[in-house]
Amino acid sequence: MFVGHFALGFAAKRVAPRVSLVVLFAAAQLADLLWPVLLAFGLEQVRIDPGNTAFTPLDFVSYPYSHSLLLLVVWGITLGWLYGVVTGDGRSFLVIAALVVSHWVLDFVTHRPDMPLYPGGPKLGLGLWNSVPGTMAVELTMYAVGLWIYFRASRARDKTGRWAFLSLAVFLTIAYVANLLGGAPPSIVAIYSGAIAGSIILMLWALWVDRHREPAGFA
Repeated sequence: MFVGHFALGFAAKRVAPRVSLVVLFAAAQLADLLWPVLLAFGLEQVRIDPGNTAFTPLDFVSYPYSHSLLLLVVWGITLGWLYGVVTGDGRSFLVIAALVVSHWVLDFVTHRPDMPLYPGGPKLGLGLWNSVPGTMAVELTMYAVGLWIYFRASRARDKTGRWAFLSLAVFLTIAYVANLLGGAPPSIVAIYSGAIAGSIILMLWALWVDRHREPAGFA
């Protein structure tokens, strides 16, 4: 899943209005922020395998540290705790931790049985990726709802706040479609280098958006 994760990040603004969108995105996407780095260091493995599922040409051979349920619970607790220590906002702990763990839940729905419960443990997955129409219907619906919730939960401070949000929403949509139509990546290096670069851009974009918006009703 791709925009589905961002959908939860957007929607979480409703229950954690003071938490920056970049933090909410980072929590919802933490598994995918860790994965390319671990892949680059050879600690996790992926194989380019066109036809592995209808939706992606990748075979996620091993990613126990970034994508197992147990480790995501640990990462979620850690990120939520660190956020509370740095900001003094301990009330957002559960939101941040839940967003981190939600990554496993959404990937469990879309992936074939390759989502580990814990390192070396059984792997699960419902395989929604075997249906392109089904995947797009679920994910784009989630994304539209997430955007709407964020839009209603925040308001632009200025013109930048309106256009930055709109441009991010459109960019993520284009990236989603391009990823679907783009075919298999040329190499493993291209996978992790592109993922790292894309993550940096999106996190900075989210930071820019949220600096020009404020919680709805903020005085």
